[in-house]
Amino acid sequence: MSVLVLVKHSFPEVDPDVPARKWRLSDEGRVRSRILGEELAGYVLDLIVSSTEPKALETAEIAARVLNIPVEIVEGLHEHERGNVGFLEKERFERSIERFFSRPKDPVFGDETADQAHDRFSNAVNGLSDRFRHKNIAIVTHGTVLSLFVSRISELEPFALWRRLGLPSWVAMSRPDFRVVEIRPIVDSRSSTATK
Repeated sequence: MSVLVLVKHSFPEVDPDVPARKWRLSDEGRVRSRILGEELAGYVLDLIVSSTEPKALETAEIAARVLNIPVEIVEGLHEHERGNVGFLEKERFERSIERFFSRPKDPVFGDETADQAHDRFSNAVNGLSDRFRHKNIAIVTHGTVLSLFVSRISELEPFALWRRLGLPSWVAMSRPDFRVVEIRPIVDSRSSTATK
């Protein structure tokens, strides 16, 4: 049995004038990514795969350097497509995400429905799982698609899971059954001895 660790990327440098899909990591996000690598060591990972978005790729590269393992970029692992939505304040953004999860067939927030985002992401994950059948892999991705995927193969409610996941965080699953074995809701430098 092998393991799949789905990682929500680390803390970005938020710039309301730049689309979120282009955000890079903040200084704090880079520190947390190093700690993420240390904390993932127990899974004896063979490879980290990343979405194409810069904040995910930076998270993957920093963690992989700590673990001394390769990184691969794969299409289809990016966040729910919402490039037509500008920057939203936290409360309004959360209400939009809640509506997105509750109406999965409808285009209520962004360019993809929840069903479309799930299908795209699920196809990418299943392809990687087949390709690296006997390897332990981590996929650095994004909170919405991660929550969609995990909620649809578990008893977890998607919006509650989405709200629980910090920057970065992870859900570890056994393979091939995709059973959730651990949820680490946040990797935070303030609670780590690695930065002291």
